[in-house]
Amino acid sequence: MSFSSEVKEEILNQKVWNIKSNLPEEEQLKRVYVREAFLKGGSVNDPNKDYHLEIACDTRKKVLELNEILNTFSIKSKIIKREKKYILYLKEGEEISKFLAFIGANQAVIRFEEIRVVKETRNDINRKVNCETANINKVVNAAVTQIENIKYIQKRHKFNQLTEPLKEIAQLRLENPESSLEELGKMLEPPISKSGVNHRMKKIEEFAKELKK
Repeated sequence: MSFSSEVKEEILNQKVWNIKSNLPEEEQLKRVYVREAFLKGGSVNDPNKDYHLEIACDTRKKVLELNEILNTFSIKSKIIKREKKYILYLKEGEEISKFLAFIGANQAVIRFEEIRVVKETRNDINRKVNCETANINKVVNAAVTQIENIKYIQKRHKFNQLTEPLKEIAQLRLENPESSLEELGKMLEPPISKSGVNHRMKKIEEFAKELKK
């Protein structure tokens, strides 16, 4: 059974009107109206895939009424026309969760939120891993370029023309190809900042470029 079918089954098993509800009669009527519209022409995707809920309406008047009701209860929905139908739809996970709660599909809300939390946590982890990987690649590429510059200077027998601070950092870079600029800075005596190391590397790069000319 699909997630959409489970939502509809849960709604169908509810009482159409709850005489014990503390909600105002007008609000209950609006919830029933939206619930019936969803049962008749609605669907919601499996949240494991993507977030999408929609209700197909025969008339523009009906879809505008639904949209107005949802907006009244701070549920953001949009409208498009698809062939001869007017479609009210929601694409945000939070809005879909609020919609399901609004129509009384409480079990569906719990399941939806469990999936959403796991999914968004996984996405956050993937973003962090991708960011860290990009940073590592950036450090590695920079180190490779720095080492190439230093070796080129050595090949041209111009290493001794570097100032002592530049020689010192160049030698450290050759001995520690995988270290970050910050780590190289801490190896110096006295230690210098990351920006200080970067400044020296830029000087070495400029010297190598002058030699290549």
